[in-house]
Amino acid sequence: MTSSSLEGTTVGMIPLGCPKNLIDAEIMLGRLAEAGAAVSFEPASSDVLIINSCGFIDPAKEEAIRTILASHREREVSGRLRQQKIVVTGCLSQRYREDLPSLLPEVDLFLGLDEVDKIAEHVSHLLLRPEKSARRDAISPDSRFLPDFSSPRFPLTPSHLAYVKIAEGCNHPCTFCIIPRIRGRFRSRSIASIVHEVEELIARGVREVILISQDSTYFGRDRLRNEKTASSPTTDGTLADLLLALDRISGEFWIRVLYTHPAHWNDRLIEAFAAARKVVPYIDVPFQHISDAVLRRMQRGTSEAQLRELLAALRQGIPGAAVRTTFLVGFPGESEDDFQKLLQFVGEARFERLGVFSYSQEEGTRSAGLEGQVSAAEKKRRWQELMARQKEVVRSRAPESIGRKIRVLVDFPGLARSAADAPDVDGTVFVSPKLPPGSFADVVIQGTSDYDLIAREAGRARRA
Repeated sequence: MTSSSLEGTTVGMIPLGCPKNLIDAEIMLGRLAEAGAAVSFEPASSDVLIINSCGFIDPAKEEAIRTILASHREREVSGRLRQQKIVVTGCLSQRYREDLPSLLPEVDLFLGLDEVDKIAEHVSHLLLRPEKSARRDAISPDSRFLPDFSSPRFPLTPSHLAYVKIAEGCNHPCTFCIIPRIRGRFRSRSIASIVHEVEELIARGVREVILISQDSTYFGRDRLRNEKTASSPTTDGTLADLLLALDRISGEFWIRVLYTHPAHWNDRLIEAFAAARKVVPYIDVPFQHISDAVLRRMQRGTSEAQLRELLAALRQGIPGAAVRTTFLVGFPGESEDDFQKLLQFVGEARFERLGVFSYSQEEGTRSAGLEGQVSAAEKKRRWQELMARQKEVVRSRAPESIGRKIRVLVDFPGLARSAADAPDVDGTVFVSPKLPPGSFADVVIQGTSDYDLIAREAGRARRA
């Protein structure tokens, strides 16, 4: 076996975390398959098991560690301790690069985020390495990797759905977030690169392209900032330009944008969302809070007045907009008055989609040292109350849906999604199991169950 060949090797993958992490997993499998490895859908029996970890908050870290230890125990029980190698990649490796090798000796190799594109070389060396030779963990202190259309990918999503990473990293100073320290500074891909990738996906049969990054509304702004001092600038445009460019690609498909920051929306972007026919009117924009005092401590760069103005502008400027937001309860110093203000706002705003997270006191973040940490019991109470208020909103809106005709994309027999539903985080539309997966269909809503809808076919399904 050479460093460029993995013929005869089976590789399994356990992807954890968000869709951004999923893309890294797909690229790693793509590189391994390119080197001759066979991708196994039974990770426990593979020669190499890669656990692509998340290290964002405590529950994600705990899940990653449980997965690592369970995988090690499984290979011990099955007698494959010497035959199978466990490789841990992703955010957990990057965040705790100095500690994990000694804390988790069960792992054969730790790799950082910049090694995604070099995974085949690392796995080849691991398999060739004598048992007593020194480890070759590879984790650079600053992550700079950015995938391109040329990065091979082994899809882990249904064939009609694909995530496209348009940028990597984050420049925001949010005091509760560790992502900038893990993923590095914000860096955008070129519009030409993204258009090339999406064209290939559509030609392959993909019917929904989901654009993701840590802050999609910041796309292109890093290039503009860098070019202000360049002698020969080559401005590549912002998210609005990207959406309009993608909208010109031939074919019938949806474009969905996730992870936008409320501070970076502007009139031109709203106009682009409204003008681009293939961009679904789904606005994923985490507000995090509505109290000015809490927003200042979070360093979100927004205020109550700005958020209210943005919400009104989105609904007025984008016909049929489904606004999805998230809020963080129990942030240090969040008083009962702050929480009641948030509770009232959610009732007034009547968000189409809403998620709630309890604050996690993450080491390495500035908020971890703030005074006024909220107890676990109080955070749980606030989470429950806010979710209950949103449930009231959802149920009060239900009668508006009955009898309405909508277009859905069928994911699996009997299960579809509307333009207002992102995969795995929103609702499901229950449809006839006769509708083929990967097809668009027009349906009429007959019933509701919170975010989920029950619908019958209004016309013949069309494969786009």
